[in-house]
Amino acid sequence: MNIIEVFRKFPTQKKCIQYLEKMRWGKTPVCPYCGSSNTFPRPKDLRHHCNGCCKSFSVTIGTIFFDTRLPMQKWFLAISLILNAKKGISARQLGRDLEVNKDTAWSMAMRIRNAMKEGGELLRGIVEMDETYVGGKPRKERKSDDDKDDKNDDLPKRGRGTKKVPVIGMVEREGKVKTHMATKFTLKAKDLQKLVRKSLDTVNSVLITDEYKGEHLEKP
Repeated sequence: MNIIEVFRKFPTQKKCIQYLEKMRWGKTPVCPYCGSSNTFPRPKDLRHHCNGCCKSFSVTIGTIFFDTRLPMQKWFLAISLILNAKKGISARQLGRDLEVNKDTAWSMAMRIRNAMKEGGELLRGIVEMDETYVGGKPRKERKSDDDKDDKNDDLPKRGRGTKKVPVIGMVEREGKVKTHMATKFTLKAKDLQKLVRKSLDTVNSVLITDEYKGEHLEKP
């Protein structure tokens, strides 16, 4: 949306919060602390109270808007300005547009850009995972494994023995894809486990891989 549409659709703080609640919870708010849906609203401060753990919470917990003192409308405007800026927007320009200081504008922009970079929703359902290696093809043809010629050992290695950059891919059967470029030549089991937990809804997913278990496999 452009800024005119933001002003029209979200004229007040209440409208912004209601929109976030609908997008995050639908019709039933869920406590982010204990997961209970036994809650009741606190309209005066636009929060909710959980009868399960007796804590109050806002829809902004766990989002880029958490613990902000700025009106939500300014956040929505900032998102619109950043997304619609074809050549980017500086913190000073963003601050002038939103009537906030440069440091505040810079902090807002960093939160928004980091959220865009994270890749959105977790993968769900049946997910296939594998790795490939990027960096060009060997210059010489390798001989078959049955050929015991010692000269074959001097040729570039393929697969997990190569020094190319490993890229890990995960794809849903429904079509969503996530990729991750590893920073090291070897794929450690603990790093693969962290990547799976970060990218997949581990409760509602079935992960399909090959027989490779990673190096130094640790129990989850």
